[in-house]
Amino acid sequence: MASTSPEPAAAGETNDPIHIRRLELSDHERGFVALLSQLSACPDLTASEFATRFAELAAQGDDHVILVAEDPSASDRRILATGCLFVERKFLRGGGKVGHVEDVVVDAAARGRGLGLRVVRRLVEIARDAGCYKVILDCTPELRAYYARCGFVEKGVQMAVYF
Repeated sequence: MASTSPEPAAAGETNDPIHIRRLELSDHERGFVALLSQLSACPDLTASEFATRFAELAAQGDDHVILVAEDPSASDRRILATGCLFVERKFLRGGGKVGHVEDVVVDAAARGRGLGLRVVRRLVEIARDAGCYKVILDCTPELRAYYARCGFVEKGVQMAVYF
């Protein structure tokens, strides 16, 4: 899961100082958990708790990818956006795979710069490269148009049980 180099730049991003890269252990100090709290309830994790979860997710290899967006020229290198892809291995479709996009959030101060779109598109590329036959995500009705711009179409109804 960890990488020291940014993901390859997509077309039109070569002069952009923002790097889209995989989550690193040091991102705990760069505000990763605080960023997630802008999406949903997310109590802070100690460095040890973060490291434990990071190791668990890293053990899943390319079946669980967390990307972050950062401006490496900024003095604090705060995480500006993030998104996650996990790959579900199925018996359907001859043992096919489905990509699930989750936990997409852009820092309130960085919205409107296309960072979420770039993160989501990169996650979709990773899913395609991994051989997924589809990528799905859940969103609120207010975000339908946003995810349509990312290439998603509305399909079905989501149901949930919360504990």
